[in-house]
Amino acid sequence: MSAPQRQSAVAVETAVPGRLDRLPWSPWHWRILIGLGTVWILDGLEVTVVGNLAARLAEPGSGIAISTAQVTTTAAALYVAGACCGALFFGWLTDRLGRKKLFMITLAVYLAATAVTAFSWTAWFFFLCRFFTGFGIGGEYAAINSAIDELIPARVRGRIDLIVNGSFWIGAAIGAFASIALLNTSLFATDVGWRLAFGIGVVLGLVILLVRRHVPESPRWLITHGRRREAEEIVAEAERIVERETGGPLPPVDEPPIRIRERGPIGFVTIGRTLVSHYPRRTVLGLALFIGQSFLYNSVTFGYAAILTTFFDVPAGDTGYYFAVIAVGNFLGPLLLGHLFDSVGRRPMIAGTYIGSGVLLFGTAWLFQRGSLDATTMTACWTVVLFFASAGASAAYLTVSEIFPLETRALCIAFFYAVGTAAGGISGPLLFNGLVSSGQVGDATLAFCIGAGLMTLAGLVEALIGVKAERRSLESLAAPLSQVPTEP
Repeated sequence: MSAPQRQSAVAVETAVPGRLDRLPWSPWHWRILIGLGTVWILDGLEVTVVGNLAARLAEPGSGIAISTAQVTTTAAALYVAGACCGALFFGWLTDRLGRKKLFMITLAVYLAATAVTAFSWTAWFFFLCRFFTGFGIGGEYAAINSAIDELIPARVRGRIDLIVNGSFWIGAAIGAFASIALLNTSLFATDVGWRLAFGIGVVLGLVILLVRRHVPESPRWLITHGRRREAEEIVAEAERIVERETGGPLPPVDEPPIRIRERGPIGFVTIGRTLVSHYPRRTVLGLALFIGQSFLYNSVTFGYAAILTTFFDVPAGDTGYYFAVIAVGNFLGPLLLGHLFDSVGRRPMIAGTYIGSGVLLFGTAWLFQRGSLDATTMTACWTVVLFFASAGASAAYLTVSEIFPLETRALCIAFFYAVGTAAGGISGPLLFNGLVSSGQVGDATLAFCIGAGLMTLAGLVEALIGVKAERRSLESLAAPLSQVPTEP
């Protein structure tokens, strides 16, 4: 493509947002969904594989000098820390340089880091690789969620976002089943199986990279950066493709056009002022949702295998079977409940799933403390808890990606992910696995209750100040900073 053709700084009128939102669902949207949404499968694969391989990595003859505790605490925390740093760095670049350029770069970073992880020979090198793997994945969050929301029609944005974010658990299931085979020493040597596990992510990532080349840049982003001609061409091509694929004329554009004036790069001060001064309630909402789900999910994904081996004497090679069941329940939550977030509404559904999962987890903690659970019934309880929690957690990403202005969208996603994850995602594995590894039932029960309390509290915040965003255009939820009043 030739160099971008910049327009003058005068305001231009555009119907691009309305034209994109009125498109009927078609194979064109499926290609975007597959090309972008599959990143979550990679993340689920990463954290599950590492969690299930923790015991094998610590065994004599694994080829790496590392302990189980180092894998489930230090390495897990560094992966999440890398994701936080990557989200902020690449989120900032995504708002400046565009969605497409960054979602190609971040995937390349992930591929390189996870491939090199397979050659780790000592703990410090493994830690370094985990940090940079997270760095690439974190950058993906900002680029991908902003691009998807800006390309998917408003009427189905909720369910699509939830399914995309919930696909994390497809990767988790793949990782769980793969770890069963790779931990089988009759198939793979102790120092070989875990190395091959990281190759799964590389192969899947390369396939995604090939598909992703055909995903267009966000026309909404192009408009605000003075590239109106490119934006119009992309939308016109999409309209032609969708009309051909659906075999009928497109519906009329219901939303009025907006006027946009190109502005220079937006600095951190402007973004901070936007969050604190213009949207303080939404900022509190985003932080509450992210901290609650991040603590719970990072704790469980990195530590559930340790629960099974510590309290129920499940062999390390069999933990993948149990985690696969949990993974299926987690994916079914967004898949089956997602449409309700567009019909019943964001506030009742997000509040209900957060509070419901918190109450159910309190019940699970009570049963565990009494000694009423075994490995199977514990897994069943967690599956039900996470069926609801997964839909709510996916909606946290949806919320922060749709309630802030377009020019700050990627960095806002990155900010809430980084802050929420730093508070819940780093402390979660450290605290949760620290309590679980003590081997004391009371300590593990306390870990469950902390996660349940944070989810319940976040649900109450959503019930009080949640945003009614269902079926509304992004521009009606938060006007672009570059938008100017339409002339009468």
